[in-house]
Amino acid sequence: MIVAVDGPAAAREAEAGGAEGLLVVAAEASVLAAIKDATELPVIVVFEPGRSVPDGADACIVDVDDDDPERLESVLADLAHRFELAPRIRTAEHLEFVLDELDPEVLVLGSDGGDEPIAEALELLPDVPAGKLAIADVASTTRDEVVELERAGVDAVIVSARNVADLVGTAPPEV
Repeated sequence: MIVAVDGPAAAREAEAGGAEGLLVVAAEASVLAAIKDATELPVIVVFEPGRSVPDGADACIVDVDDDDPERLESVLADLAHRFELAPRIRTAEHLEFVLDELDPEVLVLGSDGGDEPIAEALELLPDVPAGKLAIADVASTTRDEVVELERAGVDAVIVSARNVADLVGTAPPEV
C-alpha cells in the first residue's frame, strides 16, 4: 500500500496502519520535510504542471498523457536529475513510449477514465517488463480490489489514508 497523506500526522498513522510507502500531492518543501522526518517510509511526490516539486522525495510521479511531447521531454529531463521517475501510464501507447525513451524502474498504471479503472490498469500489466515495479493508481477502495490487483501481479496500490489497516488485511507485526 502506498497511502496518500497530507502531513506528518497522516504519515505516522499510515505507517502504523501498514503502509509501505507514502504519496504526497502538492506539498510545500516544509510539509514534505516534516513528512520525511515523521516516518522512514519512502515518499513519492506528484508532479503537477505549473507547480514546483520540492526536493527530498524518493520518487516523482509524472503523467505521460501530455499532448506536447517537447514539453513532456523537458519536464522529464528536469525531474530525472532530482528523482526516481515513476511515469503514470494510461494507455499502451504511453507505456511503449516510456519503456523506449525512459526505461524507468517504477511504472504507475492508471485508468484512462473509463468505468472499470482496475480492468484498465490490469490490461497494461502484461506489457510491464519483469523487474519493473508496477503500482496501480485506480482509486481502489476495497480490500477485494486490492487483493485482485495483488494476485494479478501489481506490486503496490495507491490508496487514500481513510482506513489503511482494513485494506492491508492484517495488522503489521509488533517490532
